[in-house]
Amino acid sequence: MTYLHSGLAAAWMMAAAAVLPATSVQAQDLELTITAPAGAGGGWDAAARSLQEVMMATGKARSVQVVNVPGAGGTVGLAQFVQGAKGSPDQMLVGGITMVGAIITNKAPHDLTKVTPIARLTGDPLVIVVPASSPYQTMADLMEGIRQDVERTIWAGGSAGGADHILAALVTQAAGIDPAKVNYIAYSGGGESLAAMLGGQVTAGVSGYGEWQGQIESGDLRALAISYPEPIEGIAAQPLKAQGIDIELVNWRGIFAGPDISAEDKAVLEKAVGKTVQSPEWQELIKARGWSDYYAPSAEFAGFLTSETGRVHSILNSIGLAD
Repeated sequence: MTYLHSGLAAAWMMAAAAVLPATSVQAQDLELTITAPAGAGGGWDAAARSLQEVMMATGKARSVQVVNVPGAGGTVGLAQFVQGAKGSPDQMLVGGITMVGAIITNKAPHDLTKVTPIARLTGDPLVIVVPASSPYQTMADLMEGIRQDVERTIWAGGSAGGADHILAALVTQAAGIDPAKVNYIAYSGGGESLAAMLGGQVTAGVSGYGEWQGQIESGDLRALAISYPEPIEGIAAQPLKAQGIDIELVNWRGIFAGPDISAEDKAVLEKAVGKTVQSPEWQELIKARGWSDYYAPSAEFAGFLTSETGRVHSILNSIGLAD
């Protein structure tokens, strides 16, 4: 009789185990690797390391490592991630509007339909700056400089076709000049473009406000405008729209899992990230970095990606950067 009960119990345990997903992980057991598809010092690197810091501090993951894979506006890192993270429950990738633009501009073989949206994280106001030594005191001064000599108005920013490039081209267009003539130098990370700004090698620069906040506050860089439609508390620079220039652009960043992950693993990652970005620690961190909370869960983020890709393609087409 005992043998029969033991046999039934064993059979029941085996049946129960059979319905559990083999790859399923729990949040407290997560040992993650986050790919930042750009060099150190840029916005994606900062987003990845911020997520790393808060996930570990709040116990939403056991360990988190960040790896940098720079190149071609994030499309090199995206391609490597698509190939190496298929079905993986412990790998994630940071991306954003710049990657959307780079995919279109570079005709990249992989796009964001190949990965799994987990969450939209932050919205970073882009800022237009000039070196402290620049004769340009206002946006009106800079736009007059563009009208006088667009070729000698040299812009620094992130990769070609990304948010920085789009904004520089839109400003050029608003100045009444063919946006395809914008003289834009793409750098692989925020550190490189900052060095060009501080070295006086370029006329103006575009980046996320948080990346250059320290240099703006120290007076090394002069902020002429932000790309948000409305003023932001704590930022002295006024929106382009408030200065009579009809341009707005949000530099959003999000987090993705690899292709073909199980529904169970996706749910675990979404829950872990969602609880992280809703924590007081995350809210304090993004405030300190000058970012805004732009969180959207997986399903909402997926719908946003579809509309955003169409919008970016339309903008790039209008300024001669896409077919």
